[in-house]
Amino acid sequence: MGDADRQNRRLLKDCPALRCGNKSPSSPVLWTKIHFSKEKEMKTAHAVILGIVLLSMAVPAASSGSRVDVAVVPDRGNEYTLIPFREFGAGSTLTFKKYLEARNGESYGILIRNHLPERIGVVIAVDGRNIITGKKSVLGSGEMMYIIGPYGQTRLEGWRTSDKMVNRFYFTGSADSYAVKTFGDSSAMGVIAVAAFREKERPDVLYEQRLSGNAAAPSAPRSEEKQAQKDEAGTGFGNEHYSPVTRVEFEPEHYPFEKILIRYAWREELCRKRILHCRPEAGNRLWDMDEYAPYPPGYRSN
Repeated sequence: MGDADRQNRRLLKDCPALRCGNKSPSSPVLWTKIHFSKEKEMKTAHAVILGIVLLSMAVPAASSGSRVDVAVVPDRGNEYTLIPFREFGAGSTLTFKKYLEARNGESYGILIRNHLPERIGVVIAVDGRNIITGKKSVLGSGEMMYIIGPYGQTRLEGWRTSDKMVNRFYFTGSADSYAVKTFGDSSAMGVIAVAAFREKERPDVLYEQRLSGNAAAPSAPRSEEKQAQKDEAGTGFGNEHYSPVTRVEFEPEHYPFEKILIRYAWREELCRKRILHCRPEAGNRLWDMDEYAPYPPGYRSN
């Protein structure tokens, strides 16, 4: 393989256990080399395509029939509740639109589960920017993407700044968002978008060389939360977080088979749009009563 071909390989994180012959690894495994048989050579795409492999674990198949699940998970643990909004198909792509209530200043990760018996590539954009390159995203097959193994899952924690580090996602006002502060771009503010691609053809794997060890290190302490302006929700550029990656080849199909679009917003906006059924807070007859006794109707003082 020449230097040009090596540059056209995709970034990936830890190798999926099911496809790499290690069904229950005791520690994260970083795969450094993948050797392919000469009988099936990967056709290199004209565009430079990189992918990132994250730690992938086997998960049960989805009972709902969805081929890819996307969840937004805050650091406190429980997944945010996603509110289904619309579902439609166009060509070979099925699109799901959902809403989410954002909480100002809260760090979050994007959890993606693959329910297919094959690895997939996912292009992910937050506020319209590719989370690997920071470039404006159209969710196209030529963009840099993460790779998830068969029946695998992975969690994306932030904006990638190197092969080892990301800067954390956190909810903030749009004026403080990475997209606006860095690029002056608010064209897709408040949207987490995922496009999932099948692989055109996967070459036979003969053997893999691996390095065992911990694939994560303690994240840097969070700085004081920024005071966001009272505007629409966006995603900020937070503290550094250790997240190593490795590169492998992956040629995606031209069109995604599934898109998941999550529109996140403050509670006030979701109430105003009637996405949430919000009622005025009920008064308390003892707490809210006047300090003095009121005059009865029609009473005239002497």
